[in-house]
Amino acid sequence: QVQLVESGGGLVQPGGSLRLSCAASGSIFSNNVMGWYRQAPGKQRELVANTASTGSTNYPDSVKGRFTISRDRVKNTVTLQMNSLKPEDTAVYFCNVKTLQSGRWYDYWGQGTQVTVSS
Repeated sequence: QVQLVESGGGLVQPGGSLRLSCAASGSIFSNNVMGWYRQAPGKQRELVANTASTGSTNYPDSVKGRFTISRDRVKNTVTLQMNSLKPEDTAVYFCNVKTLQSGRWYDYWGQGTQVTVSS
């Protein structure tokens, strides 16, 4: 089992910045992917950014150049720095960890943190 605790959401004006953090504990195996997803009202959950244990990162075009994901391998934390925020970034943001164990991928989710971009 993996437990995820998120922090850092809130209200910010357009053009502002926020940083989200997620602390993971439990059985996180060496092959893993840590990341963030978001879900706006009436929309499907979508990937915001992820980073694999290999060091690779992945961003959709909607956030590329504005968001940066980073991880601390020792502390098992993943951070999402969000700059130049737009109203369309408003959503509940979820931390996600995928970990490979005995040939099978397991998916774990945080409870979600609200990000609201509004003037």
